[in-house]
Amino acid sequence: MSEDVEDVTEAPFLGGRLRLRQPAKGHRAGTDAILLAAAAPAAAKGLALDVGAGVGAAGLALAKLRPQVTLGLIDNDPRVAALARLNLSGNGIPGDVYEADVFDPAALRGIGPAPLVITNPPFLDPARARLAADSAKRSAHAMPQAGPGPLAAWLSACLALLEENGTFILIHKPEALAEILGALIPRGGALTLLGVQPRADAPAIRILIRAQKGSHAPLSIAPALVLNDEHGFLPYAEAIHRGEALIAW
Repeated sequence: MSEDVEDVTEAPFLGGRLRLRQPAKGHRAGTDAILLAAAAPAAAKGLALDVGAGVGAAGLALAKLRPQVTLGLIDNDPRVAALARLNLSGNGIPGDVYEADVFDPAALRGIGPAPLVITNPPFLDPARARLAADSAKRSAHAMPQAGPGPLAAWLSACLALLEENGTFILIHKPEALAEILGALIPRGGALTLLGVQPRADAPAIRILIRAQKGSHAPLSIAPALVLNDEHGFLPYAEAIHRGEALIAW
């Protein structure tokens, strides 16, 4: 891989447990990736797939804290896929990187099925959001087409990679909840919703959703995760960001 030094940065992530290489410009991994990793089962083992992984932040964080996991990172951007490979080897984490388009079933053939699939998909509908000028950042943040169809297709691809009775975990914005439930309920149950609030008196800015493929168990709502008070991160949130705690839900 040929990258100019100015194009890539390397910095500690997950409280220094990981060294993460990322493009200097464009999308930067942060709290969403850490929360997604912390939401996975503590006893996870076997293959875990991170769909739309970017440089691998969420999957790497998950695998670093669960040594029985073998990681698969899926992304369609050759540049970030190359960085993901460097991040795997540089952190001593076993796994593979698959350069594949989530929207192309043929490209995903031969990957999985896995007992665990996680995803932090692009949040924005290009018809309803002001998009970044940087193409890499735009593709990380926005679906390629407008409307609910792309998100439903993304979730369908994730479920196709999941083995029967496997666990699927997603982080997204609360306003997408109706579309997400519409896509998941026909193929999975035991759905659990967890709102992520910046403060106790503020509405949720993210929602974590867990589902089990093929289950018919009812939906439940977990107590919200509150990140901050007036002084900054609450101790539990700080521990999650440092890789010292998982989300109990």
